[in-house]
Amino acid sequence: MRGGPNHGQQGERLDFDEYLDGLYGYAMVLSRNRTEAEDLVQETCLRALRAIGRLRAQSNVKGWLFTILRNIWLNELRRRGRPNLIELDDDKGGASDPADAAQDPHAVYATRAEQKRVLAAIEQLPVALREIVLLREYEDLSYREIATLLDCPQGTVMSRLARARSKLRELLSDSLVIPRVKPDEAGGPDRTAA
Repeated sequence: MRGGPNHGQQGERLDFDEYLDGLYGYAMVLSRNRTEAEDLVQETCLRALRAIGRLRAQSNVKGWLFTILRNIWLNELRRRGRPNLIELDDDKGGASDPADAAQDPHAVYATRAEQKRVLAAIEQLPVALREIVLLREYEDLSYREIATLLDCPQGTVMSRLARARSKLRELLSDSLVIPRVKPDEAGGPDRTAA
């Protein structure tokens, strides 16, 4: 989706297509509702188109769009008077997903199981930490961009991310089961044959 008047000196146009997946993912973290997330992304694009003339040529478009989305969400929360939190989007993939014939079925299963564990752990984080993880790890925003987006100091972003990673490590290690191998099952020399 290309939009807006010519942007910058070279007559570029803003291409929303490269940002839509990220915006939708962020909207899902905030709203935790597919319909609201879609509405947030649509409203974000609409407002960005209206304000594109005010965007400077060398601006961080991704950060600008995420800021617009977050502000729309915060305004919606204020309008409602309370947050409407539902579950984080976990990929409901299954039998309807096409199989990748090049991959080992066990590896595909293990990868999906691990992704579900990580999503479940992220779901358990408080909203502020969950938001930081999404912006840094999934959207690959810099600390400075996240600080600007959340209107907080860069050090706060770093400390929240450290707390979020620590909590995730704790949550994921609690669910990690490592089988113990007996010495005679480890493939070592058979001492009974001697």
